[in-house]
Amino acid sequence: MQQAPDWLTPAARRGFLRIVLASAAVGFALGAQQNIVANYFAQVLNLEGPQFGYITAIREIPGFLLIFLTALFYRLDLPRLTAGALVLLAIGYALFGVSDSFWSVAPWVIISSIGYHTFFQNQHALGMTLTTEKRAGTILGQLTSWYNIGTLIAMSLVFLVFQFNLLDFRAMFVICGVVAFVGAVAIYRFPNMIDGKPMARPQKREPIVLRREYGYYYALNLLDGGRQQIFFSFGLYVLVAHYKMTVPQISAVLIATTILNIFVGSWIGRQVDKRGEKPILMLANVGYVVALAGYALIDNIYVAVLCYVIYTVIFPLSGIGASTYLRKVAVQSEIAPSLAMGVTLQHVAAIVVPLATGYVLNFVGYQVPFLIACVFACFTFVVTRRLAPERQRSPRRVAEDAQVVQVGAIP
Repeated sequence: MQQAPDWLTPAARRGFLRIVLASAAVGFALGAQQNIVANYFAQVLNLEGPQFGYITAIREIPGFLLIFLTALFYRLDLPRLTAGALVLLAIGYALFGVSDSFWSVAPWVIISSIGYHTFFQNQHALGMTLTTEKRAGTILGQLTSWYNIGTLIAMSLVFLVFQFNLLDFRAMFVICGVVAFVGAVAIYRFPNMIDGKPMARPQKREPIVLRREYGYYYALNLLDGGRQQIFFSFGLYVLVAHYKMTVPQISAVLIATTILNIFVGSWIGRQVDKRGEKPILMLANVGYVVALAGYALIDNIYVAVLCYVIYTVIFPLSGIGASTYLRKVAVQSEIAPSLAMGVTLQHVAAIVVPLATGYVLNFVGYQVPFLIACVFACFTFVVTRRLAPERQRSPRRVAEDAQVVQVGAIP
C-alpha cells in the first residue's frame, strides 16, 4: 500500500490520511456499483444497447451542470462541499436497487452522479493543496492508487457475493451507499491549505471562471469527455451483451485491472512530475487509439478484455495530466472553479456523444462508437503537442508568482 510521502508537512499528512480514506471509500462504492450495474440493467431492468447510451447521458447531466452547482455553493469551503456531495452519492446508491424500469432508476442515477462528479473535481483540488506544484502529480497518483485499493476490495467482495449467491443486486447497492457515507465523514474535516501550509481561514473561491488563457485545459477536457464516455458507456456492455460474460467473469477482469492500477497509479503521478504533462499525455492518447481500435476491429473476447485492461490502466493519466497542467498556469483562487469548468466542458461531449452513439447502435454494430472514440483520441493528441505550461501561465499567475518571490525576499 502507498504511504504518505515523507516530505509532507505534519498538517498535510493529516489531510492526506483523510482524503486517502475518502478516496478509498469512493473507490469501493463506485467499484462495486460499476461492477454490477451493467448486469443489473440488462438482467433486472431489461435495458438494451441504445438505453445504455441514454442512461449514460442522463448520468452525465450533473457533470455538465457542475460549474453552476459549484458556483451556487462557492461560499462553502471545499471539504464541506465534498462531504455533502458524498452524502448525495450514498443516498443515490443506497436507493438504486428499488428501481424496476428505465425511468424509475433515472432519479437515483442523477443524485449519485451529482455526488461523484463533485467529489472527483474536488479531490484533485484538495489533493493539490497538500504540496507544491512540482509534486502535485505524485499526490494525485497516490490518491489514484488508494482509490483503486478501495475498488479492489469492492471487486473482490462482488466476485465472492455473486459467485456463491450470497446477496442480490439491491443489497449490494445499499452496501455501496453505506461506504460512501464513511467517505463523507472522513473528508468533512480536511484542513484548509495552500502548498502544504495550513491557512487560518478557507481560501476565497471565484464562483465561475472561464479564462481564455486556460483554453488548452478546456480543450483537453472537451475531447476527453467524448472519448471516455463512449468507452465507459459501451465497454462493459459489449463484454456482457456481445461476449456473454457473467458477473463473476466481469469481476475477475476488473479485479485484475484494479490491481494493476494500484501499483501503476503512483508511478503515473511521479512520471507526470518528472517528465511533464506533454510527453505523458501524448503517450496516453497513442495507447487509447490502440485499445479502442483493437476493441472495434478484432472480434475476439481475449483481445477485447486486453484492450479493456489497457484503456483502464492508462485512463488516470488524462485527469492527472490535465489537473497538474492547470495548476501550473492558473492562480490559486481559480484552480477549483476552473476544474469545475473543465468537468462541465467535458460533459458537453459526455452528454451528446452517448445519446448519438446510443442512437447509432440501432443501425450499426458496436464497433462504430469505438472508432469514433479513436478520432477523439487523435484530436487530443494534436492538442497535447501544443502544451507548454512554463510559457502559458496566465498574466494573473505571473503576477502572483512575482508577489510570492518578492515577499520571500523581504528579510
